[in-house]
Amino acid sequence: MTDIRYERHGRVRLITIDRAAKMNSLDFEANDRLVEAWREFDADDEAHVAVVTGAGERAFCAGADLKTYTMAFARRPAPEFRRRFTNGPGFGGITRNLDIDKPIVAAVNGFAISGGFELALACDLRFCSPNAEFALQDAKWGFHACDGGLIRLPQIVGMGHAMEIVLSGERVDAEHAYRIGLVNRIWPQAELLGKSVDYAQMLAKRSPLSHRFAKEVIRRSHGLTQPEALRLESSSFHDVGLTEDLEEGTTAFRERRDADFKGR
Repeated sequence: MTDIRYERHGRVRLITIDRAAKMNSLDFEANDRLVEAWREFDADDEAHVAVVTGAGERAFCAGADLKTYTMAFARRPAPEFRRRFTNGPGFGGITRNLDIDKPIVAAVNGFAISGGFELALACDLRFCSPNAEFALQDAKWGFHACDGGLIRLPQIVGMGHAMEIVLSGERVDAEHAYRIGLVNRIWPQAELLGKSVDYAQMLAKRSPLSHRFAKEVIRRSHGLTQPEALRLESSSFHDVGLTEDLEEGTTAFRERRDADFKGR
């Protein structure tokens, strides 16, 4: 995967979109290789947390490589595109139809535009550098976001902030992104990746089953009534209570040591 790097750092996997000359935009082939990377991460029991970033210092991901997408649209029949984009994995792999119940961290090192923004939104945590900018520019060109931007953004920043970003198409800088809860941390460009991987290493020491069950509850609870959601949470708590990880965690607490979770 020459334009998608997949590196192992203990229990952390670092996935880098390596197309800096193209602002780390994704053509069809690079997008498919990124999907492969996510599937490899999901299937690897030794991989507990992923960090995704872009090569260089200008862009995390500037969305789709529109030149290649436009040519591909011209060559392929509409029904094929509908099947690909509605039923298959979304842009960047994790934006649609590829649910991964492991923590995913976005290290946003510059522009996160349109599909690149939606890729960041599909991650669980977003850390960024001071030069990061976020935008869903679709309204400027006559369409709207189609890979989770309209769904996830209001859940993360609230309806008012989401409407402003979606309807205006204007860019949001790092400080504003932090104020509205779009990003969790702002770190200097030179420190962003290292600190993001360090944070992921900390997450990787936590119970992978706790992460998996919690992410599932959070994802499935959207759209449920409060009583339904509370029952889902309670049922999940019961199930995670039957795991070896819970026994290890409570034993470690009593013995005043770090837990050694096995994901069982």
